[in-house]
Amino acid sequence: MLVVSLWIAICISAYFLNQEWQFFVLAALVGLVMGGIQAISRSTYSKLIPQDIGDTTSFFSFYDVTDKLAIVVGLFTFGIVEQLTNNIRYSALCLSLFFVIGLLLLIRMLKFNK
Repeated sequence: MLVVSLWIAICISAYFLNQEWQFFVLAALVGLVMGGIQAISRSTYSKLIPQDIGDTTSFFSFYDVTDKLAIVVGLFTFGIVEQLTNNIRYSALCLSLFFVIGLLLLIRMLKFNK
């Protein structure tokens, strides 16, 4: 949940960038968080899989498909918002909404799984 919150902060702070150095600091933060969230999301997903299931490959196949689908939907939304508003800052804010929804779903899943 911490890493998803960092992504929300990154997307919101991208809206307020004014200086070149701010961009480089934000890019470094994205680089630090990007690899971590991939590893954390797989391990968190594996904890949510039912323990009594012997074959978990179908769960990870579903994870892989939804991962690719999220990439397509995210990039499409980013491009559409930029095209409609002529402002890439609004695209970053729109992506933060996806992370907020994901965080809320993750909180709900963790409460449900206990």
